This record gives sequence, C-alpha cells and structure tokens, in this order.
Amino acid sequence: MLNPRQIEAFRAVMLTGGITAAAELLNISQPAVSRLISDLQYTLKLTLFERRGSRIAPTSEALSLYQEVERSFVGLERIEQAARDLEARRAGTLRVAAMPALAIGFLPRFVARFLSQRPRVDVSLFGSSSTLVLDWVAAGQCELGFGQSPVEHATVLSEKLPPVPVVAIVPSGHPLARRSRLVPEDFAGEAFISLGASTLLRYRIDAAFADHGVQRTMRVETQLTMIACAMVAAGAGVSIVDPFTAEEYAGRGVVIIPFEPRVNIEMAVLHSAQRSLSTLAQDFLNEFRLEVAAFGLRESA
Repeated sequence: MLNPRQIEAFRAVMLTGGITAAAELLNISQPAVSRLISDLQYTLKLTLFERRGSRIAPTSEALSLYQEVERSFVGLERIEQAARDLEARRAGTLRVAAMPALAIGFLPRFVARFLSQRPRVDVSLFGSSSTLVLDWVAAGQCELGFGQSPVEHATVLSEKLPPVPVVAIVPSGHPLARRSRLVPEDFAGEAFISLGASTLLRYRIDAAFADHGVQRTMRVETQLTMIACAMVAAGAGVSIVDPFTAEEYAGRGVVIIPFEPRVNIEMAVLHSAQRSLSTLAQDFLNEFRLEVAAFGLRESA
C-alpha cells in the first residue's frame, strides 16, 4: 500500500533533483529519503530513478507518475489555501434573504461594497416578504435574513437592528414639497397612498395620526412600499413609507421629507438558533449594522 510519506519524498526528489536536496527540503536524513524511494519503487514495482555517475535521473515512468502526483498536491494546496482564506474571512459563500424595503437597493449596494474587499466571496441574495424570509432562515436555506421586528420562532434567533424613522413622500411640484418637516395635520385633505392594513408599519403610522386626531383621505392601499412610491411619483397622492424604498425614488418625481412625530421602522436580523454563524456571516452582519445605524442618523438629521 502506498505511504503518503513515500509520495512526499518522491515529489521532493523530483522538485530538487537529488536525494541530498530532498532531504534538506523535508528536514530528514539522506538515508531516510533513500529508504522511502526504495520502498516506493518496491510497492509500485517500477524503477523511478537511475544512477548516472554521482547523480540520479528520473525514468520516463517517474516523469509520468510525477504529473499525477503534482495534480494531487496542487489539489491539496488549493484546499489548504481555501481553508486559510476561510479562516481569514477572504473566501466563502453566503446566502442572504431580505424584505423588499432592503432588497431593492440598500442591501445590494451594501453587498457590492462588501464584495469589493473580498474577491473570493460569493453571495446569493433573495428578496421577499418578512414571513418568507423567516421561513427560509428556519429551513436553513439562508444563513442570514432581514425582516420586520418583532419575530418569534422556535428555531430562529432574532436580533434587532438600529431603528430607522419613516419619511413622508410627496410628488415633485406639490405644495408640501417645499416644507422642511411634515406633521399629521399637513396631510388633512390630501389623497393618501397607504400601506396595507395587515402590515405592522401601517399600524404604527395609523397610531401617529390617531394621536393627533387627523383623518386621512385614503385613496390607494398597497402591501408594497415600492408601489406606494410609484403612485406618489405618478401624482396620485402622498404617503409615508420606509426611507430605504423612498431613497430609490428620490429625483424620480418624488420629494422625501422628514415626518414628525418620529415613527420607526423596526427591523431584525434572523439566523438559525441551531447552528453558529460563520465568521463570514458575522463580518457581514457587523458591517451591515453599522451601515443601517449610519443611514438612520442621516434620516434623523
């Protein structure tokens, strides 16, 4: 049976051209190298080296065998390099799912910056409702998920991200577009594009208007913030939405204005409670938290 040490000695002799140099490369004695080569030839029933004066020369069989050996060693070296890259967080694969507010622009831009520093990292990015994001993380299809908070699930851990305030959006040229801040009273009598009644953010926005005793004129209701933004851009009314989606429509017929009182969109990162995050996922999450916090500060300014 082949001994890995014999193959290593054979490769060293082929690389260095002699027993003495091979012994130095392997940090063993010359007799030990000679013995390993002799045992290898006996096992393979091949003559691998011929003596020519004070030197040895590889046979044609040795040259053919070396090609196969080198392929194996290159494969092992690649495995070792891959392991070093993983340890250094320079390589790996990450599967991430996010709710639409993050998935349509903010998260892709973050991923692009993250990957620019990690050329051997691959990311699969999925966008869907917070409910489906939770299901994908629970099923192990994605290592990280980003959805609305709060979240409760037996096999999924939920960690809150920094809160970010919602913003008001109005069509370009609308009288309210000149305001530096908007309050509930400013929306009285305006055609309002509302989020769906089943969304948590809709509940929080409704509460803010109720606290101020303001009745809105609901003209359109939609489950997707991007549809609300598109309706505002088309001049159908005004709305209050998450700032991530609003930013995608800035300069496209939509003016973004801070809204008071502050209503936060609360998000959470989701990951499995049954396995630890990879070092790559930990780095991704740490940097993403900082990105969200910085974005929230800009929106609050």
